Amino acid sequence: MTKAKGFTEIELDRIIEMAWEDRTPFEAILFQFGLPEKEVVKLMRGNLKLSSFKRWRKRVNSGVSQKHLHKRNSDIRRFKCSRQRAISGNKISKR
Repeated sequence: MTKAKGFTEIELDRIIEMAWEDRTPFEAILFQFGLPEKEVVKLMRGNLKLSSFKRWRKRVNSGVSQKHLHKRNSDIRRFKCSRQRAISGNKISKR
């Protein structure tokens, strides 16, 4: 796993986890970690196997993924799953 600028290993793991989850939009990662979509893509490219990265990009750019807010159903008004603990001002949500 490559080390991104200014992020701990725990923060990198959380960013990758959020990026991999289809229901978590890029805007949530930007809000929590200050990483725009372009930087998330670079981070994923550097931390995933090539085949995993290609699979992720294909899924994100498909009509199935809701990684982009403009592709989401307008009824969804949250960044997280209803079963996930509340995201507070902390950078990492408590697990």
